[in-house]
Amino acid sequence: MPFHIGLLLFPDITQLDMTGPYEVFIKFPDARVDLIWKTRTAVAAGGGMQIMPTMTFADCPQLDLICVPGGAGMNALLNDAETLDFIRAQAKGARYVTSVCTGALVLGAAGLLQGKRAATHWMSREMLRAFGATPVAERVVVDGNVITGGGVTAGIDFALTVAAEAFGTELAKAIQLGIEYDPRPPFDAGSPERADAALVAKTRAAAAKRQAERQIAVDAAAAKLVD
Repeated sequence: MPFHIGLLLFPDITQLDMTGPYEVFIKFPDARVDLIWKTRTAVAAGGGMQIMPTMTFADCPQLDLICVPGGAGMNALLNDAETLDFIRAQAKGARYVTSVCTGALVLGAAGLLQGKRAATHWMSREMLRAFGATPVAERVVVDGNVITGGGVTAGIDFALTVAAEAFGTELAKAIQLGIEYDPRPPFDAGSPERADAALVAKTRAAAAKRQAERQIAVDAAAAKLVD
């Protein structure tokens, strides 16, 4: 039997949240990797890239690993009953329940992060508390069978961590070498702890509208969990 991985696809997804892990996942032994959405119609990612789902919620069998990426479009998923029901149903039998970036908030809205430590994008990290999770400022957080990755580029670190958890560190190292994952960023500005304070403020201001909308969606989703 193949190790069946399903990556949730949705409109306005941050494609690197998905394609980074995808490049690692397809190198797992006997892996089957599907992109899953409500229909098989092409989905427009943030920036306009067209991505084709390979499977729908309705025809998806039990997955070994479910992964929810992030992106601006995940705001709508926080109160999307069809999507949350699909994730909950898969999580019951999945070996690993995972996310990248703000996909962690969708796991939270599905009620899957209660009492768990979790990572997400730094601008949305504190929102995890609304779902009973403990935010952690790390690239990858493993808490039982729940594995969450931080913002966008952490998706590769996350997927290599999954490789080590599922198949051992030697395979994970071999995949890392094969894709030449040897990051040496040209600037030390990749986190709010290291970036210039003025840059952090400017970045927050640019995302203020989206973050305000996200907070409203998080509050509504959290209230449903309490009810």
